[in-house]
Amino acid sequence: MEVLGSTLKLSMKVVLIKYNAGNVQSVLYALARLGVEAELTDEIEKIRSADRVIFPGQGEASSAMSYLKERRLDQVIQEIKQPFLGVCLGLQLLCTHSEENDTDCLGIFPIKVKRFIPSAYSQEKVPHVGWNSLENLVKNPLFKDLPESKFMYYVHSYYAELGEHTLATTSYIHDFTALLHRDNYWAIQAHPEKSGALGEKLLENFLAIPSN
Repeated sequence: MEVLGSTLKLSMKVVLIKYNAGNVQSVLYALARLGVEAELTDEIEKIRSADRVIFPGQGEASSAMSYLKERRLDQVIQEIKQPFLGVCLGLQLLCTHSEENDTDCLGIFPIKVKRFIPSAYSQEKVPHVGWNSLENLVKNPLFKDLPESKFMYYVHSYYAELGEHTLATTSYIHDFTALLHRDNYWAIQAHPEKSGALGEKLLENFLAIPSN
């Protein structure tokens, strides 16, 4: 790995898992800005042989899980050994269960995903859209040399509860999990590809995490 200025040069193979979710192209563009030409694929062997796997997307939980199961990608994700990053819907699908259409998910993180419910007097709307800050960061290689501003861009109606694998929180209506980490799995609810310098650094740090 070689870093020249703000551009990350990698000889590694990076794949994004294809499962008919939205917002994938913006992640590919963000990686390209780091000097990484990633491949979007649902081919099992390509995913298994990759050096880094990213699981991004916006969409609906039950239809996404159906696509994964039809192609046995659910099993592949559960068996991954290399560094793995879930983004937005990708974070939610790594949890045990989502209230969105009562969906059983992948179970990497033993926490549930629930829908935001504002109080009757709340001015906060659902979905949660816009910039919000990361709080309560736990020491982790994903957070190396982050910029001073910790604001990220969110678009979501469902959130992961707090749990033992929570790396950072964000507050909207109440506190929720902003990032997760367990073994070789990381996940982020916000959109790093839309979050400026902070999002770019988080992606760069993920790519720099050594494989076991």
